[in-house]
Amino acid sequence: MIRRAALLLAMTALTACSFEPAYRRPAPAVPAALPDGGQGAQPAAAALSYRDVFRDPRLITLIDRALANNQDLKAALANVQSARALVTVARADLLPQLDGSAGLTTGDSSNETRGNTGIPNGTGTGTTNGNGASTGGRRSTYNADLGVSWEIDLFGRLRSLNNAAFNDYLGSEAAQRGARLSLVAGVANAYLTLAADRSLLAAAIETRTSAAKSVELTQALLRGGVSPRTDLRQAETILAQAEADQASLETAVAQDRNALQLLVGAPVEDALLPTSIESLDGQLAEVPAGLDSSILLRRPDVVEAEYGLRAANARIGAARSAFFPQIGLTGLAGFASSALSNLFQGSAFTWSVAPSASLPIFDGGRNLGNLRYSRAQRDLALATYQKAIQSAFRDVADALARRATIDRQVDASTRLDASARDSLFLVDARYREGIDPYLNMLDAQRTAYSAARTLASARLIKAQNLVTLYQALGGDQLIDTVTPGPGGNRARSVDAQ
Repeated sequence: MIRRAALLLAMTALTACSFEPAYRRPAPAVPAALPDGGQGAQPAAAALSYRDVFRDPRLITLIDRALANNQDLKAALANVQSARALVTVARADLLPQLDGSAGLTTGDSSNETRGNTGIPNGTGTGTTNGNGASTGGRRSTYNADLGVSWEIDLFGRLRSLNNAAFNDYLGSEAAQRGARLSLVAGVANAYLTLAADRSLLAAAIETRTSAAKSVELTQALLRGGVSPRTDLRQAETILAQAEADQASLETAVAQDRNALQLLVGAPVEDALLPTSIESLDGQLAEVPAGLDSSILLRRPDVVEAEYGLRAANARIGAARSAFFPQIGLTGLAGFASSALSNLFQGSAFTWSVAPSASLPIFDGGRNLGNLRYSRAQRDLALATYQKAIQSAFRDVADALARRATIDRQVDASTRLDASARDSLFLVDARYREGIDPYLNMLDAQRTAYSAARTLASARLIKAQNLVTLYQALGGDQLIDTVTPGPGGNRARSVDAQ
């Protein structure tokens, strides 16, 4: 029997075929080159760690904590483990299933007849009378069996399902890396937003302090009959605006901290919080973008979409093979005896082999419908893959377009802030000397306040642009390549791109 089984295995390995379509990576439906962002040609980094981009030790500490504690990332990891378990389930179907069993059967034999008299009935205590009729008793049978069942995957149905499950697993891994990348970018953006709001809050407090002094001055001038009441009311408007902005920004700073703590997954102490957006100048490095759009293929969402396409392609093979016979092999070897003491004697050994085949003849169009569905799902996965690449191209192109002009915007905002501050100083001196009316002072205060807010916003945009570009390029991700392995299985290799 063992030789026959081995021969059958060898024949199956030689004759097995697959109806799974050969996978070919689609050409990306995007331009071959990315915009250079006004920086000229730069080589793209093979694997850019967030530590290479974010150089603020406090921010790096917060990112490390988030990677350890964030609940969304833990949920993504659980999805990966679930998909990995399903691969094991699918792979088990390719192998024979071996089961062992033992049993005891006991029954009433009082109605049975015997050809001879006075002989014990099985292992029971009943006997028969002179007419051959049982006088009552119990009969027992012991058995110990080892059974094997196996669906011979002659047409590749199980292998296609295994390939689909494996690609689903790799796609879930890519999704988990995408969640990790989004978390890193989310922590960085929350940190930068908190820094910018603290700068805006400082500008509001500075303006409120200056406006309060102007109100005191105009009140004194009003009491002395030098300044009209309109000057006092104008001074009070800028003070009230600054006070309102301060209250709003204090709320924003508190909410920014709450958002940061949610991402980190743990309380954040004051020592790890940024003081201002200005303090982060030089703490973020430039991200080399490169010019070849093929670098977009390393983005986790694009990798996930491609593995979804691979899985859909494999399911077509499983749907095609459903039109062909399913061949199974069932074997049983064991012992059976009416006495436990004789169970494992040679005379009690029994075995059987039962091959089977089933061929669909009429199924009401179920198999055809499943095949059409799997092809439609493949087309859907293909469209999703192409859309993922196009979205990635737009993300990078938008980030590069912003990078091409942001330095000029920050420079102009810096000059505007410096000029507005100097103008406020000069107008304040002239107003105190009675040279200029308070209207000039009011305009100078408003301009200086607006310029400070504009500069803080420009600095935030520049910093977040680097974060966006880092995320759009895929960060420190690696491409997973899957190549056919021996026996139709897939072997995974990871290469930095």
